[in-house]
Amino acid sequence: MSRKSLPDLVNGGWRKLQFEFFREGIEVHWLIKGGASDPSVAVLKYEPGSAVPRHRHAGLETIVILDGVQSDESGDYAAGTVVLNEIGSEHSVSSKEGCVVLIQWNLPVIILGDKK
Repeated sequence: MSRKSLPDLVNGGWRKLQFEFFREGIEVHWLIKGGASDPSVAVLKYEPGSAVPRHRHAGLETIVILDGVQSDESGDYAAGTVVLNEIGSEHSVSSKEGCVVLIQWNLPVIILGDKK
């Protein structure tokens, strides 16, 4: 079993991470980058006004909001909130003011609609 030591992500330690492009308006720092049938864990940094189009969860997705507010059709989630998206659930995600989240996907999501 391998271990990773991370800065205190909840208290702003995510600011020490190196981010790369993930999709327009969103950067990623991979903690574990899985494949098509493997789990992934990452820190995502959303710029103000950024969004992820409607998608379906093929596996459980767990999100911890570290900073800012993330929103979907069910509500707004402030720092400290834990969001669980169950297998088969669908939603789109946005952040009006920008946010940073710790996210874990059991399986990659299936994008249902994209504005590109």
